[in-house]
Amino acid sequence: MAVSLKRLVDVPKIITDLKSFNFSIYGRWFGYINIILCLALGIANLFHFSLVILFAVIAILQGFVLLFTELPFLLKICPLSENFVGLIKRWESNGSRSLFYIVMAVIQWVSLAVRVTSLIVVAIGLTISAIFYGTGYLKKQEFKETNYLRDPSRDPNFPREAAVRDMV
Repeated sequence: MAVSLKRLVDVPKIITDLKSFNFSIYGRWFGYINIILCLALGIANLFHFSLVILFAVIAILQGFVLLFTELPFLLKICPLSENFVGLIKRWESNGSRSLFYIVMAVIQWVSLAVRVTSLIVVAIGLTISAIFYGTGYLKKQEFKETNYLRDPSRDPNFPREAAVRDMV
């Protein structure tokens, strides 16, 4: 049985997210963008003949870590080590998520010392997410997940793990 993408995405809640003024939600939205940026620009920068290749590989790894960080339901459907899952679950607050993004952004900012490449976009994106999560922490806002993607553990109508695996 095929599961449509429309069952995973709840479009009317996008507007609710944008009107929430909760900075952890904005950080998560930029986190989704950062997944794409890290993977795409990491791959694009693999073709340099300098130390930029190292930062490109790091960007790709960051993209995969962000995938599991920002889409926590993947932790339940992908076979992963308990250490990795435990590490990802440590970043479930605005403060810790902000520090996580700061460290990742600093790594990509350092890449500019080798050569200025499109990885600057990755550094800027990670910095924006860090700022959003940091603002949520300073404003003492509750760490919230977006309503845009449904969480299978909280939504009884969400397709079960096997159906998601079939879709992927």
